[in-house]
Amino acid sequence: MRLPNDIASVVRDYEQNGVVVLRRVLSDEQIAEIRSELNRYIAEDLPHKPADARTLESDGRTIRNLWRLQQHNAYFRQFAQQPELRQLVGPLVRGEPVLMGVETFNKPARVGSGVPYHQDNAYFCQTPPDVLTVWIAIDRVTPANGPVYYVLGSHRWGMLPTRQSRVRGNSIGLAEPPDVPKDEQLCATLEPGDMVIHHCQTIHHSEPNRTEHSRLGLLLVFRGAHTQTDPRLRSTYEEALATTPPA
Repeated sequence: MRLPNDIASVVRDYEQNGVVVLRRVLSDEQIAEIRSELNRYIAEDLPHKPADARTLESDGRTIRNLWRLQQHNAYFRQFAQQPELRQLVGPLVRGEPVLMGVETFNKPARVGSGVPYHQDNAYFCQTPPDVLTVWIAIDRVTPANGPVYYVLGSHRWGMLPTRQSRVRGNSIGLAEPPDVPKDEQLCATLEPGDMVIHHCQTIHHSEPNRTEHSRLGLLLVFRGAHTQTDPRLRSTYEEALATTPPA
C-alpha cells in the first residue's frame, strides 16, 4: 500500500471538502489478489454465511454488496488493519481508528443499481461524526458505469432530514436532494488501485451501471474510538432496515 508521505495535506483537503482522492495506492498485484480472494469467498464461503452477508440486485442472482467481511473473512480483516492505513486514518477520525466494517459495492455490468443521495452516518449512527469510508477501486470507474458523485463541503451541513428509499442495501436517502448541480459535484472517476476517503456526512450518490463493464469497489469503514451510537439515528436506521432488509 503506497500512501502519501504528506498526511497533513490529505487532512487539510479532507477537512475542507469532506472527500479526498488518492491515486495508485494499491499495485496491480494487490488488486489482483483482492479480486481473487473475493471470487474465492463468493464461490466457497458465502453459501455458508447468513443471508445478510450479502445483498442481491433486483434480478435475484447477482451480488450487489458483500457485508461484514471483517467478520467473515480473515484476509479482509487483516487487510483493513495495515499499520500504514491506520496511520493515515487516525488524524481524519480525530483519534484511535476502530474498524466498523469491510464491504463491497459491486455495481455489476448491466444490472448494477443506483444509490440515492445519502449521508453515511444515517447508517453508522455515530456522534460525534468522526467516521469515514475508504473506497478502493478494484475495477476502473468511468463516467458511464456508475461513479460516485460527492457534494464538496457538505460534511459541514450536519445531518439532513431523511426518508426511507426502499432500495436494498441503501434503505435511507435524503428527504430532498441537495440544490447542487451534478456538474458542480466531484465525479470520482478512478483507475484500479485508486482510493477515495469520504466523511460520513458528505452527501453522495451514484447512478445505475448499464454498461458492459463492472464497477467493483472495496470499502473500509473506520470511526474514532471516542464516538458513540446516537440513539435517534439508530432508531431511524433500524426502522428503515426492517422495512427494506439488506439480504
